[in-house]
Amino acid sequence: MAPRDVTAGPDSTALAEALRSAVRGEVAFDATARALTTMDASNYRRVPLGVVAPRDADDIAAALAVCRARGVPVVPRGGGTSIAGQATGTGVVLDLTRHLRSVVELDPGSRTAVVQPGVVLDDLRAAAAPHGLTFGPDPSTHSRCTVGGMIGNNSCGSHSVAWGTTADNVHALTVARYGGDTLRLERGAEGPAGLRELVAGHLALLRTGFPELPRRISGYALDALLPEHGPDPARAFCGSEGTLGVVTEATLRLVEAPAARALAVLGYADESAAAEAAPGLLPHHPLTVEGMAADLVREPAGLPRGAAWLFVETGGATPAEARAHAERIARAASADAVDAAVVTDPAGQRALWRIREDASGTATRIWGSPLDGVLGGGSEAWPGWEDCAVPPARLGPYLRDFRALLTEHGLRGTPYGHFGDGCIHVRIDFDLLSGDGVARFRRFSEELASLVVEHGGSLSGEHGDGQARAELLPKMYGDELVALFARFKDLWDPDGGMNPGILARPARLDENLRFDVLPREPVDVAFGYPHDGGDFSAAVRRCVGVAKCRTAEPAGPSVMCPSFRATGDEAHSTRGRARLLHEMLAGSAGGVVTDGWRSTEVRDALDLCLSCKGCRSDCPVGVDMATYKAEFLHHHYRHRLRPAAHYAMGWLPLWLRLASPFAGALNALARVGPLARLAKRLAGIAPERGIPVLARETFTGWLGRRWGKGTFLFSGDQVATVWPDTFTEHLSPEVGRAAVRVVEAATGRRVIPPGRGLCCGLTYVSTGQLDRARSVMRRTLDRLAGTHDSPVIVLEPSCAATLRTDLPELLPDDPRAAGLAASVHTLAEYLEKYAPDWQPPHLDRPVTGQTHCHQHAVLGDAADRRLRERAGLTGDLTGGCCGLAGNFGFERGHWEVSMACAEEALLPAVRGVGDGTEILADGFSCRTQLAQVGGVRARHLAEVLAEGLPPGALPPDPRS
Repeated sequence: MAPRDVTAGPDSTALAEALRSAVRGEVAFDATARALTTMDASNYRRVPLGVVAPRDADDIAAALAVCRARGVPVVPRGGGTSIAGQATGTGVVLDLTRHLRSVVELDPGSRTAVVQPGVVLDDLRAAAAPHGLTFGPDPSTHSRCTVGGMIGNNSCGSHSVAWGTTADNVHALTVARYGGDTLRLERGAEGPAGLRELVAGHLALLRTGFPELPRRISGYALDALLPEHGPDPARAFCGSEGTLGVVTEATLRLVEAPAARALAVLGYADESAAAEAAPGLLPHHPLTVEGMAADLVREPAGLPRGAAWLFVETGGATPAEARAHAERIARAASADAVDAAVVTDPAGQRALWRIREDASGTATRIWGSPLDGVLGGGSEAWPGWEDCAVPPARLGPYLRDFRALLTEHGLRGTPYGHFGDGCIHVRIDFDLLSGDGVARFRRFSEELASLVVEHGGSLSGEHGDGQARAELLPKMYGDELVALFARFKDLWDPDGGMNPGILARPARLDENLRFDVLPREPVDVAFGYPHDGGDFSAAVRRCVGVAKCRTAEPAGPSVMCPSFRATGDEAHSTRGRARLLHEMLAGSAGGVVTDGWRSTEVRDALDLCLSCKGCRSDCPVGVDMATYKAEFLHHHYRHRLRPAAHYAMGWLPLWLRLASPFAGALNALARVGPLARLAKRLAGIAPERGIPVLARETFTGWLGRRWGKGTFLFSGDQVATVWPDTFTEHLSPEVGRAAVRVVEAATGRRVIPPGRGLCCGLTYVSTGQLDRARSVMRRTLDRLAGTHDSPVIVLEPSCAATLRTDLPELLPDDPRAAGLAASVHTLAEYLEKYAPDWQPPHLDRPVTGQTHCHQHAVLGDAADRRLRERAGLTGDLTGGCCGLAGNFGFERGHWEVSMACAEEALLPAVRGVGDGTEILADGFSCRTQLAQVGGVRARHLAEVLAEGLPPGALPPDPRS
């Protein structure tokens, strides 16, 4: 039966009204909702009519009924991390992550769990963990992918050599069909009418038409319906990519999680050697055999010698048993491996696994030199041939042929992945912006499909066919079996409403490319975007949709993305904002957002971006949303009236300089309630916020009294320079005074500021006043009078980050900017470099608090951790963001999100700390947040160290 033509869009207003009347969940047909769902993690883009977030199975059925009555297609969507385009569509998107995310029941006795389709995999695993159980399949996106999406793609993950694919771990499914009925699918069940007859009429084809290999994900799994296999319609449904129906509930099998794990990391001469060694490790029954090459590793991070590695995980009832298992594997591999390491420390294992899990993002940049990985450069690489699989014994020869094919087409890619299952992932530097490049993409795809089939493989070994590969399924299965796929689809979905254009009767692999709508000429922008060729479009293209920003909890010290965790709203994730910027750039070429830099949709999404810069380091591809936000605000408010907070807090350095002589009087006035409320209202400050107290004496004023005239002149190696940032200068000069004492005690050098009236431009940048920021920066460089290359200690992390990154990116043609950026040191970095033998005071106390988000993202805190360790300050600081984030938490309308961010990690860390615990926070914002909402006093590391110095180590204080 031919499906109906459901591609023509009906009147969307009437459709939206009908859906709102039928469902209890949210219905959104606005530009923001549509823009957020135009893409998944693939190369493809299709614009939906609207988005429905059903609250329950009844809502799903009601939404399907409304869409069926109007001939509108439906796309079920989980986390939106699909890499082949199957989570995009032109009709109504069902967002199953908003409400349908519960573990309904978990039975440890039967080792089963009943879940809703939107449950995040890590949440399921957390629920199973207290019972010693887990769900076996574990894609690298486990912190944000949903079980419904895993069922749709038949996802696998790194542990499939032990626990199989999602289909291997599904017991039963409840599925709502586009036609209106609901089916319960399990072994022996019927499925839709006519299915048994279809199978019975094609037994020979079904028995001989499917290759035997562990990672055969392509096509429909019709062989699961053979009588000798059960039949099992639930298994056949897995991997159907939303084309047959919508899962409303799933009963899953759980597996016993090893009590202890160890990791054998084996180094090989090259990736082919690693690939050929992998099958020989399978008889040792590892949990994983993962492979990756050196060109995906930004930092060695404890890897043994080699140009490629196998990560082989083992389990055991005890740590000793797991370690012994890993050591046996390392010995068995010794004949082929050039080096090996066995890691039993959980933190060490997590660090190594993070390298592997981030590969889906880091592989989108192909580095031309080792420095590219540090700078965030590299040429763009894309999915499309992300996860072919061959029999494991053929992986070595296949990789050699694959590399040869790349060379033949003048392409580059970096394979990695599930070597134990013969499945590799690779992103390739296709040119998907030009007609010639797209044509080459097609030719390469056709030839690679043939190569995979020659090696007995599957076009998809994990992520599904989607639009990327479904067109080429006849190469793998032949025309007769592919025609049977279409008949199978029609039995389930005779109206053709479920995700059309995917799997059966697919769209062409070079249609609907997400790059088609982007401008071909660089957009006129303020920042230099040096790692994207000066092209803002290329910067926005960095986001490939792997959605690491959508995690519910920060992993370890990571920061990204605090506003998403506070709101749970895709629009306030790094990915969501990048999607909106993409649509803004598309504009009249077919974008959903059509008013360019004046877009209110983009403005509102960026409003809750804290500019924490966490994505700059935590996003695998280095998306820098803080910079994009500043760029957008610069254009959005150009020649227009800005919010009051932009004038009040954006111009803070100026106001503080003007206010400084009147600090005492202004502090007194700020304590008068009505005056304070009026001032905050006029300045756009949240009424819940307190007004910080102005210092009666500035930091440079104190230094001037201390040393007299001539303080601001350089005198060679006998001085050290502390930058008088706005916050240290006017709001917390005690930090500067403490730093002076520490530096002088450690180095014997006289400490001076580089000059008066200097400003890094931070507050102007964060509010998008980039013309003013550049003016301020140029004036600062002029006042430094040729001293830009001398080392400078910057105590405020946000100012140090601005000088390191924003300064040279806003003034890319001024060599003085690069010189000053290179001279910036944190206090710990300066002491480590210029006083390496200094022994700080041994303070012997525990610490808590927070690493500043800009320090984490831009500066790094390794030197700080080493300094704290040498000073006897024990314990780790939290990750995340304090929620104040400079002007963000002070602005009216941001109070709730600011508090949610603070409650995530920082405030819990300081509550109930024992006596003698030192609370550290180097950022003025972090200290202010702790004081105003936590009721605790935090200190800069410099203050703590200065307090511990013996009296004789301190230079005379002129105030005494």
